[in-house]
Amino acid sequence: MTLWRHQAKIARRVEDLFKAATQNQSKAAIVNPNGNTFTYGDRVAFLCPRSYEYVVAQWSSWMSGGIAVPLCDTHPSPELEYTINDSGASVVIVHKSLERIYKHIRPKFPLLQWKEVDDYAVEPPREFVNYDTVPFDGNNGALIVYTSGTTGQPKGCLTTHNNLEHQVLALIMAWKWTKDDKILHCLPLHHVHGIMAALTCALYSGATVEFVSKFEANAVWKRWRAPQRDLTLFMAVPTMYSKLTEAWRRSSEDDKKACVEACHQFRLMVSGSAALPVKQFEDWETISGHQLLERYGMSETGLVLSNPLNGVRRPGCVGTPLPFVDLKVVDDDGHDVTECPDVPGMLHLAGPMIYKEYWGRPDATRQSFRGIGGKPYFITGDIVQLTNDGVYRIMGRARSDIIKTGGYKVSALEVEQEILTVPGVSDVAVFAVPDEQWGDQVTALLVLKPGMRPFDLSWFRNYLKPRIASYKIPSQIKFIDELPRNAMLKINKKDLRDKFVQGKL
Repeated sequence: MTLWRHQAKIARRVEDLFKAATQNQSKAAIVNPNGNTFTYGDRVAFLCPRSYEYVVAQWSSWMSGGIAVPLCDTHPSPELEYTINDSGASVVIVHKSLERIYKHIRPKFPLLQWKEVDDYAVEPPREFVNYDTVPFDGNNGALIVYTSGTTGQPKGCLTTHNNLEHQVLALIMAWKWTKDDKILHCLPLHHVHGIMAALTCALYSGATVEFVSKFEANAVWKRWRAPQRDLTLFMAVPTMYSKLTEAWRRSSEDDKKACVEACHQFRLMVSGSAALPVKQFEDWETISGHQLLERYGMSETGLVLSNPLNGVRRPGCVGTPLPFVDLKVVDDDGHDVTECPDVPGMLHLAGPMIYKEYWGRPDATRQSFRGIGGKPYFITGDIVQLTNDGVYRIMGRARSDIIKTGGYKVSALEVEQEILTVPGVSDVAVFAVPDEQWGDQVTALLVLKPGMRPFDLSWFRNYLKPRIASYKIPSQIKFIDELPRNAMLKINKKDLRDKFVQGKL
């Protein structure tokens, strides 16, 4: 059963969208009652807040045979314009509450169809409710999600209906989703974490989704403490858990106890989209009683690795392959080290969940795959290492997190984990700065907790020497007020490095 057919009833809300969707036939252009044309396979961009209208816009796109292109409501205008242009969208669906954003963009695309939706329900005439009129092929494109752009220009990842279905089924099987689940959704909806793991899994399994319009730690704690105690799942990025932890620490003793009690309603709490510091894993377990389930995925693959639902979850690790995933790890010499503990290598992935192509970039698509044993594997760009416990640890992005200094390879993520144990440090980014003598210098930007004073480099290095090898310890540090992050709360290390070198930080 296809995703959009499984929950097709959700699109019975906005009449003009639904008419266009259900009157589509084959690959021929169709004309809706307002005289607008729409063609099977067209890209449908939409700008909606976390809301019922978002779901209507996305799933109506699928029902019409179109390809959904979600836009992020926190992105600046140039980034939204880039996505609309690059995807070749022919329709843009916008929510009226976001007029302050799209009013600056709309005049630049006068030839596109713009459709506004609002917070009201419209029951379409029954003659338009005929799902079987939409031709369907599981290999057709379903969704274009853009990469975060942390290592270069964002690329549109085109996934098919079959890709999406396997991504969802793998998570439903691994995390035991049921119709009795209810998730509090506070993640961005232009990324696989929010779209697939948190939203589509719930809809596919018949569970309930409760949207949070904007993440705010105190508001989330307040919702968790509500009398109904009806939530079963929560998913967030590490920064959100950090903010929840800070809010809890500022609470009174009575409120702390109430918050801890509220955490008992959940059966699963998940962290992803960025590395989860071990200290944060431990702090959250102390507060909530929950071991956060860390997992790994990409825009091109969906989620592919996960710690177990039941059993031991290793801090700093992302577990083992999910169902349908074929995994290979290849070292610098081209050797298969998939089952070799403590040997780092490039992660390669294959399976029915892997994306179809980078939209409009055939060369980049070809370069993203590598033949292993006569089978194409997607090259993730991430360096991983199998532990002695049989689970995988992400060492970092080969291009931005693996630092080559004095003949050694250093994982920036490993160094960041240790720096977060330094008294007074609340956030950190470690990256490479070119150096004639060493090749790369390990460099760290540090954010201090409120009220803490900067320390000198020698004290910092002496603190870390018993914890990590001396060549891994940053040889230069700089204190800043806040690390800039994108909509998924990720850090663009290339941009940070460039600004550091140029003296703009």
